Amino acid sequence: MQQAGNEPDEVTKAALDTVSEAVELVESEERASRGRRGGWRARWRRRRLDRQLAKNPNRVGSLRRLGAAISDVARRGVHITGRSVTTGGRWLSTQVLTMAPRLPVRDLATLRSQYPDRAPDEIADALIEGASRASATVGVAVGAWAVLPFVPAAGVEIATETLSVVGIEIKLVAELHEVYGMRAPGGVLERMTAYVAAWAQRRGVGLAPGGLVLAAGSPIAKQLQRRLAARAGRSAFSLGPLLTGAVAGGLINRRETRKLGRLVKDDLRHRSPFRSDWLG
Repeated sequence: MQQAGNEPDEVTKAALDTVSEAVELVESEERASRGRRGGWRARWRRRRLDRQLAKNPNRVGSLRRLGAAISDVARRGVHITGRSVTTGGRWLSTQVLTMAPRLPVRDLATLRSQYPDRAPDEIADALIEGASRASATVGVAVGAWAVLPFVPAAGVEIATETLSVVGIEIKLVAELHEVYGMRAPGGVLERMTAYVAAWAQRRGVGLAPGGLVLAAGSPIAKQLQRRLAARAGRSAFSLGPLLTGAVAGGLINRRETRKLGRLVKDDLRHRSPFRSDWLG
């Protein structure tokens, strides 16, 4: 398997941009609601925003830019990469390993400053909710601005959405490890490769160095390829007719990201030195 750290291609660059755009959109919505956060009013506002997003994505300017960017890279990607772009697990795994070290992961100090007076479990829950909303946003954007019937671009569009959602989820996995004081060992490259393996296994990082767990042909490498191929299959729902794809893609992405986050959180919290509160 190709090693992480190579220069990303056009599709992977677009996915990295999409991750940043989607995360920033969700975080800006969260900041806007913090002024009167608390109780049923805040929950009602968040649910209303989710319904508006699913029914009428045009009401969010950032979402328009996000979908247009994905459509643009799909058209360009067809001409730049030709038939080399595929939603197969082997190609996707190479792109994920290239993308992972470039994801904007917040460390423990940053997370604690952004979520003051919250216990580890509370921060973890907030991260899971934010990531699930971000991945839903990507699904809605792709469904609303899909370039179909420009059929040759469909594969690139699916690959871009797949990489974007996986990037959001790997970022979530990494930040959950920070929250629970379980940062993977090694430098950025080794650490993020270990988080890719954790994403594939749906649990926290073990003690093995990240560079070893994804050796070509290893069981974890094969598991990663299978998970990515399945993820690409789910991304195809976003290309449904009219806005049905947008709604389906958003709901599927949100459900899957939340499920992943809860699995990793439950595993980490049982092994973490941080129990109900911070130490030190």
